[in-house]
Amino acid sequence: MAKLTKKQKEAQSKIEKGKTYTVAEASALIKDVTNANFDASVDLAVRLNVDPRKANQMVRGVVTLPHGTGKDVKVLALVTPDKEQEAKDAGADFVGLDEYLDKIKGGWTDVDVIITMPSVMGKLGPLGRVLGPRGLMPNPKTGTVTMDIAKAVSDVKAGKIDFKVDKTGIVHAAIGKVSFDAEKIAGNARELLTTLVKLKPQAAKGVYMKSIHISSTMSPSVEIDTKRFTEQ
Repeated sequence: MAKLTKKQKEAQSKIEKGKTYTVAEASALIKDVTNANFDASVDLAVRLNVDPRKANQMVRGVVTLPHGTGKDVKVLALVTPDKEQEAKDAGADFVGLDEYLDKIKGGWTDVDVIITMPSVMGKLGPLGRVLGPRGLMPNPKTGTVTMDIAKAVSDVKAGKIDFKVDKTGIVHAAIGKVSFDAEKIAGNARELLTTLVKLKPQAAKGVYMKSIHISSTMSPSVEIDTKRFTEQ
């Protein structure tokens, strides 16, 4: 096992072993234990008591973080010519159709989110092997397949993220940057956690949230008390 550096030991010492923190406490602590020399991302990992192999226990949704993600999200709008100006006005970084479909076929995926229209989805089907593994395939459930292109682009730029429980029952999501005030990190965390509670499948029995951990790109994780996560 690799030895901890002096900074890592110092960070670990600030986290009380066996203690679970409120969202507010954990959000402040994660800023204190991050020693990265860049603006690290802050991530939330929520272990749910669900079996994602069963369709009636799949947890997937979207949430608009009240304080944004802190990331400049690159959006590709795959739209017909009559929608191009709408997408550009809303702030899409790349706008077009056939030329970008050809670029994707060639392996280009230098975007964070793809937004498209129902009539275009048929053309995206053959690109599933490229887009699917990267989480880029548009989906009506996440609002990325829509006729209201302007709203979809604006929402993503403002901090709308989609999330999905993985095969081990964990939801991972980036909820901000270490440079955010602790209150903003906490606000984003609560918004995601509240949304997850609302999405609890009826088929999920027993304790729904088994554990919640917050961490940054270069920090140890801090455990949040699942019973008190909405506390101020």
